[in-house]
Amino acid sequence: MKTFTPDSSIASDVIPSPNYGDRNNGRVADMILLHYTGMPDVEGAIAQLCTPGTDVSAHYIVLEDGRIVQSVPEAKRAWHAGVSSWAGEEDINSCSIGVEIINSGHDWGYPDFPSRQIAAVIALCRGIMLRRKIPAHRVLAHSDVAPARKKDPGEKFPWHLLANSGVGHWVQPAPIVRGETLKLGSISDDVANMQAALAKYGYNIPTHGKFDGPTMEVVTAFQRHFRPARVDGIADHSTMSTLHALLTSLPADAATTTVAAR
Repeated sequence: MKTFTPDSSIASDVIPSPNYGDRNNGRVADMILLHYTGMPDVEGAIAQLCTPGTDVSAHYIVLEDGRIVQSVPEAKRAWHAGVSSWAGEEDINSCSIGVEIINSGHDWGYPDFPSRQIAAVIALCRGIMLRRKIPAHRVLAHSDVAPARKKDPGEKFPWHLLANSGVGHWVQPAPIVRGETLKLGSISDDVANMQAALAKYGYNIPTHGKFDGPTMEVVTAFQRHFRPARVDGIADHSTMSTLHALLTSLPADAATTTVAAR
């Protein structure tokens, strides 16, 4: 792929990736998907995203020192989401801008995200949201759209700092207290109601009333993003209260926006 002019004025470099295509069915980006690279070194991560034959790419790569590299034009379909789903949409690559954040991830020590890197992610996302008219609740984690496969960017990612700058949907997580829980093996109307609430927010989860393995994966993904103090896949009072607060605080047109985007 030939070089191109970056879409973002704060991108310091362009390293073109050959791994991209056209967005399907004339889709335009209405979502930002945040990832971590999950590799032990920067060079290997960039090579993975920008080398022919790897079949992976992202629009942007944010380095630990805050530098931003663009690898795929925003108008094109990068290959970052894999098998994924959100709010009934299964071709997440065609509706999203993919941002890879340099971090070795859970398999390689999972360090904290440096402040300069987070500041760059915020600035980058704010610009994308402005250009693409992307609402805050459509800034998501890779683990949100692929809970069975992915953990990134993980429970250390400071979503609250992004939300303070208007990036992403967030409420203060409810405190963790003792009480009744829903967990693996539970079968009840309460489980079905929880599944329905998670599905209403956007997660791909059936509403059958059984707390099975896939349900636990979705609850775990929800906690990684929205209740990171304890990520155990058990739906306690804190998890459920936080979920309902998020649903209540969604903008009135959120459901309409989701349907119209498909």
